[in-house]
Amino acid sequence: MRTFDLAPLYRSTVGFDRLFSLLDQASGHDGPAAGYPPYNIEKTGENAYRISVAVAGFTENDLSIEVKEQALTIRGGKAAAESETKSDYLHQGIAARAFERRFQLADYVFVKGAALEHGLLHVDLVREIPEAMKPRQIAIQSGSGQRVIEAEVSRKAA
Repeated sequence: MRTFDLAPLYRSTVGFDRLFSLLDQASGHDGPAAGYPPYNIEKTGENAYRISVAVAGFTENDLSIEVKEQALTIRGGKAAAESETKSDYLHQGIAARAFERRFQLADYVFVKGAALEHGLLHVDLVREIPEAMKPRQIAIQSGSGQRVIEAEVSRKAA
């Protein structure tokens, strides 16, 4: 696999560190446990999304969800009291190891809520664009009459 060194770009640009972090994540260098736990991302509406993470064996007390600087972090870890109780497994196929899964959120995407059901943690997200960023109608007046055109107010993402 081919890898790219983005270090020269870090030195010569200002304010694009988030973009370069996304490129690093897309290259697949997330570490040895990149596939655990498995997850789905689905679009449930025009501005609604859901992340479903398979967390079989974990309870609400074992999981934590945090949003900081447009990064959603889901952590899971068993309580110490449960891990001290050792069982004599003949086969242990259900992973109960600690994990941390991060998702980068786009601008104006917020966590609406979370629910744990049937071994899946569902995190519902919604994109709420501020009124100032939505398209609006601008009236143009002239001597003979009035004409309406559509104007889009846009902002470049940093």
